[in-house]
Amino acid sequence: MKLLVIGSGGREHALVWKLAQSPKLTKLYAAPGSPAIAEHAQCENISVSDLDGLTEFAKREAIDLVIVGPENPLCEGLADQLRAEGIAVFGPSKAAAMLETSKAFAKDFYARHNVPTARYGIFTDAAEAKAFLDTFEPPYVLKADGLAAGKGVVIPETRAEAEAEIDEFLSGKFGDASKTLVIEEFMRGEEVSIFALSDGKSVKFCGAAQDHKRVGEGDTGLNTGGMGAYSPAPVATPDIIDQAMKTIIEPVAHGLSSEDAPFQGVLFAGLMVTEDGPKTVEFNIRFGDPECQVLMMRIADDLLPYLEACANGTLADMPEISWKAEPAITVVMAADGYPGSYEKGSVIKGVDAANAMDGVVVFEAGTQRNAAGERTANGGRVLNVTATGESLHYAADRAYAAINAIDWPEGFCRRDIAWRALKQN
Repeated sequence: MKLLVIGSGGREHALVWKLAQSPKLTKLYAAPGSPAIAEHAQCENISVSDLDGLTEFAKREAIDLVIVGPENPLCEGLADQLRAEGIAVFGPSKAAAMLETSKAFAKDFYARHNVPTARYGIFTDAAEAKAFLDTFEPPYVLKADGLAAGKGVVIPETRAEAEAEIDEFLSGKFGDASKTLVIEEFMRGEEVSIFALSDGKSVKFCGAAQDHKRVGEGDTGLNTGGMGAYSPAPVATPDIIDQAMKTIIEPVAHGLSSEDAPFQGVLFAGLMVTEDGPKTVEFNIRFGDPECQVLMMRIADDLLPYLEACANGTLADMPEISWKAEPAITVVMAADGYPGSYEKGSVIKGVDAANAMDGVVVFEAGTQRNAAGERTANGGRVLNVTATGESLHYAADRAYAAINAIDWPEGFCRRDIAWRALKQN
């Protein structure tokens, strides 16, 4: 099969790395790709926002399956455009992508389909939003309605902080994304990410992981796109996974189909495991980043037939996905200053030495090569240092040994990824 992977980040590097191992593969393209992705795929300099360019390339090269990594082109309708040209796509339609595009849409959708989630309100008026705070005890959860690169959630600890944030959100703190504000009741429990493949008719479990959104150790500081992840997560017991699939993920998939928006791709459920069982925090419509990195390391099967089945409606015919016993952990190395302002262009050394270590793969999320051929930082989250081991302790030791081999003074990482699980062992 001829494949085209859309995207250029660490998630897409991990997908390309895994798909390159498939015996069904004849040719692998990536657009736009990256120097790291170019080690596995032929990269084409087409932006993820150039829907016409991507569609024309897929037609010209007779691509058998397009795999869309990031959310933005899906939210803009890339999958619809490709399907209209008869090209198979792993990725949902624009209508189904509303599950991630709009948190207000998603909350109302959960209510329509009896999907357990936190109590909420949707506002465009600051006075009404502030009055709604009376119905909750602090802390409060404030979310920008639209896409905000993983940073559009604030959890104020006091009423005064919440009211100030309401004013900032509705005044454009996140641009158009926060012109509408969702306020939720704070849910107590432990978060977990559960993934499921869907062909629009049926769903299959595709792994569980736990990520770390806060920039600082001990889960402190600003929210980020994710500073690390690990899989499996002890909180995702077989019982919790079964509950989540039956009460959350399957109703969401069937609900989308009933609203003429069948979902073909991966459903990424961000859940809170509460005293009352799992409840929905949010849904995303693509693989998580950096959760994808640990899942790709742990999937024992050839991934390609499963993605193909999602695109052609035959997922029910596929067996359950099998998993390697070894846990996996990924630690994000980010540029100093992230998630605030940061500089690009600093030289990164030692990645090849890290990759040579047993059980280690460094997925490159934001790197380029300079004129001398050296790796340079080209983003906020730059490297995903990923490792497996016979236990989570071994995997963590390997990941941090690999980080110690990397020479990048302008970068930083958290040194406590997977701390909840490691404390239990």
